[in-house]
Amino acid sequence: MPTTERSASRLPTIRVRMGSAVLKARLEPDRSPRTVDAFVARLPWRGQLVHARWSGEALWMPLGDTTLYDGFEDATSYPSPGQVLWHPRDASEAELLIAYGPTHFASKAGQLKGNHFLTLEADTEALATIGHAVLWQGAIEVSFKVND
Repeated sequence: MPTTERSASRLPTIRVRMGSAVLKARLEPDRSPRTVDAFVARLPWRGQLVHARWSGEALWMPLGDTTLYDGFEDATSYPSPGQVLWHPRDASEAELLIAYGPTHFASKAGQLKGNHFLTLEADTEALATIGHAVLWQGAIEVSFKVND
């Protein structure tokens, strides 16, 4: 059943592991229902995050030609801390962006936008600690899975 027909209480909670930190996250079906459906169908998902210094205070997962959802829904270039964006491949490769502070999503191709489909439920100080560690120490492992 599409997300738009589900009640928010029936959506799974997502567990995100970023390095040694484990965070809960909530899906955003009212903002990006097709992206949410495609993301949940793909779980569990693993990869690496690097710092997206060119976008401000954000972490980035380059995904090449990965397909999740190819359109834009509730797309933004200015995510708030904790917001996770999906950028479908177009002017730039497909990617996930996780904001932990002031962010203006961009690449060498210019300004980008992404679908806000997931929000990390962590305070900004905890997110900033993770972000600063990636900035100064390098890439970290990340995984997304349904919280058991």
